[in-house]
Amino acid sequence: MRELVIRPFEARDEEAWRVLWRGYLDFYQAQCADEVYKASFARMLDPERPQQVGFLAESEGALLGLAHVIFHAHNWHLEEVCYLQDLYVAPEARGSGAGRALIEAVYRLADTRGAPAVYWTTQEDNRTARQLYDRIGEKTAFIKYQRPA
Repeated sequence: MRELVIRPFEARDEEAWRVLWRGYLDFYQAQCADEVYKASFARMLDPERPQQVGFLAESEGALLGLAHVIFHAHNWHLEEVCYLQDLYVAPEARGSGAGRALIEAVYRLADTRGAPAVYWTTQEDNRTARQLYDRIGEKTAFIKYQRPA
């Protein structure tokens, strides 16, 4: 396996990040307007918004995966908690360790910031990802609800 590097977003990554983000959205049969792409990427580069962070998995100059992270206040903790909002690895890079490495980078960042919890959600039938999540995380009994569209 080629060397895998996990690193924060850089301005030069926007075009390649868009390809990964599009793949993620396609997987979940979702769409975002172009201004959402632009704003989301800009937020993860903005030093005035340290609560939003983006990580990329890279190997030999190719971007293989992404992680979008949001730190936020929580009523059960004094410290902010860490929400791993989005995690995606390109189909050709699955099984490479990129997903695990991205989650571990999020864990390290959360530890550095003193966040007592890191959490994320996935669809129940996302079996491939859940194989990793079952090894690196703890499944909870919570069910997500949201306001109808």
